[in-house]
Formats: sequence, structure tokens, C-alpha cells
Amino acid sequence: MDWSRTSLTVKLFISYLLVVAVGSITLFVAADFAGPYLFTHAMMAFATPSPSARAATSHLLQQVQQLFTVTMLQTHLLAVAFATLAALAVSLFIARQVVRPLQAMLVATERIAAGHYAERVVVPAASWGDEIGQLAASFNAMAAALEQNERRRLELIADVAHELRTPIATLEGYLEGILDGVFEPSPALLGQLHDEAGRLHRLVDDLQELSRAEARQLSLSLQSVSPASIVHASIDRLRPLFADKGLTLTVTAPPDLPAVRADSDRVIQVLTNLLTNALRYTPQPGHVHVSVTRGRGTVEFSVQDSGIGFAPEQATHLFDRFYRADRSRARQLGGSGIGLTIARALVEGMGGQISAASEGPDKGSTFTFTLPAEG
Repeated sequence: MDWSRTSLTVKLFISYLLVVAVGSITLFVAADFAGPYLFTHAMMAFATPSPSARAATSHLLQQVQQLFTVTMLQTHLLAVAFATLAALAVSLFIARQVVRPLQAMLVATERIAAGHYAERVVVPAASWGDEIGQLAASFNAMAAALEQNERRRLELIADVAHELRTPIATLEGYLEGILDGVFEPSPALLGQLHDEAGRLHRLVDDLQELSRAEARQLSLSLQSVSPASIVHASIDRLRPLFADKGLTLTVTAPPDLPAVRADSDRVIQVLTNLLTNALRYTPQPGHVHVSVTRGRGTVEFSVQDSGIGFAPEQATHLFDRFYRADRSRARQLGGSGIGLTIARALVEGMGGQISAASEGPDKGSTFTFTLPAEG
């Protein structure tokens, strides 16, 4: 018999039989050797002191010992038989109880492999605290994660198709108008077509970055970086845009802050994304304030604006891909809807955390992220 191909039920059953066999043989051998000796020793205590009585007693003891040995052998055989039958019944019951949830997990695994990600296994009440119960719970957690990933994959396909549809439809409409002679290929029209093509290009770049972020494949070069230098480098790039829109941009970045262990280019990317969102969603006259403070073993970066804000219950969803707090205004103002998702992946990849807060629509918002401080 190929032991490696034997089912777990048979293996458990055979292991129980071996335990019963070893126990029965040990009991039989010990009783067979010790029983007659102890019995003879006890009977000799009743022997009379006279020689004639002692001889008669010795002969009688030999006969009794033979009869006792035969009786003990029969008793042992019957006990072993009944014990074996009882052990067989109990072993088979226990083996089935142990194997049943494993068989259920095997069936569920096959269904999940076939694409039924909603499949779950029922954890037996008797197994909640043991290894089988823990295995079943871990299996259900894995199945839930697979189901969520599949749902997110389908949502991503739908979101990408939706995001691509608008610029493609715009390009297609204008190009058909030009071919039909409805529109003249003027510089203004060609510029608009160029803008739509640029929007497609940026969306493709963002999707590529998103795929690397969700696969945890973003390249990071961690080194000691000054928080103040990162903030000023990010603000210097965007300050003219804030001035053109008529927004006030202020900064609080003390020079004595501890250095952070981070990728400076990636931190600038995160700050640029947050500042761009503040610029996009803050109407004039408005203000944006960037601050850097010391935390417990961290350095905290914060971007606060007086823009459109969002409902407090939306805070946990803002970092989901393609999520927009106000879809109508967000589409008018631009943006792919995945910048915050990439920002979260970058911050978490550098060992930090990112969050958002707002008191409500049109009451501004605050985006905060932390990075580990050195020393």
C-alpha cells in the first residue's frame, strides 16, 4: 500500500489500531507473567506448617495455578476482543470527525479554483479552538481576500473603461467632424485634441504607476532626508500656479526637525499630489497651509486647505482608486482619481501612514501623512 496516497481517515484509523494493539499486547504480557506469580505467592500464605499438609497444598496449588492461567488467558482474549471492537468504533467516529472539515475545505478549494470566490467552509463548533478550526478560519479569510481582489479587479476594469471613454469619445467626435467637414482643423481645435490626447497619456501613466503600487513593486531609495528641504522643494514647483489662481500658500517647516528615513523624490511626489489636489479643489479666494511637525518617533506632514471638503464618512474611501468625493465637480476639475491611491502606497512603503479629515462639504480638508524619524 502506498502510504503517501492513503487518505487521512485511513491513516488516523490505522494509527488508533496500532495504539490499541500495543496497549493490548502490553496488558496481556504483563498480566500473564505477573498474575500467576502473585496468585501463587498469595496462596502459599495459607499453607499449613506440617510437611504432609505442605505437600498436599503444593500439589493443589499447581492444579489451581494451571486452572488460573487458563482462565486468565480466556479472560484476556475476551477483554482484548471487546476492547478492539470498542476502539474500532470510537476510532472510526473520531477519524471521521477530524477529516470531515478537511474534506469540506477540499471541496471549497476546488470551487474557488473554478472561480466561485464566495465559497466558504463552516467551522464545526467542536473545532473552533483547535488547529482545524484555525485552519478553517484562515481558509475563509483567504477566500474573502480572493473575493475582494476579484471584485476590485472587475471594478478596476469598469473604472478604466469609464475613464477612457470620455477622452476617446471627445477625440472621436472632433475627428469625425473634421472628416465630415463640420469643423475646420484650426489651431484652437487641434490644441483641444492635443489636450485630450495628453489626458489619455497621463491616465495611462497613472494606471501603470497604480499597478506597480498595488503589486508592491514601487522602487524606493531610502536615505536620511531633511523634512524642511522636501517641503520647500515641493512648494517651489507649484507656488506660481497658486499665485495665478489667486490662492494664498503658507508654510510652517521648522529647520530643527529630525531627519526622516525616506525616498526624497517619492515624498515630493506625495506632497505634490496633495498640493495639486488642494489647488484643484480650492476656489478663490482661498488659502492652503503646509506644516511639518514632530511626532512620537515620526515627522508629520500636513496640507490644509479651504476648499470643497468632503463628508466625514468619506474619509476612509478617499484613498480608494477612482473614488471622488464629488464626482460632478471632480470631473470638471480634472484628475484621474488614483493619485491618492498611489500616495498611500508610497507612504506605507516608506513605513508611514496617511489620512484625511474634513468637517463637511465646503469646509475645507486636511491631508496628513507621517514618516519615521531618525534617531
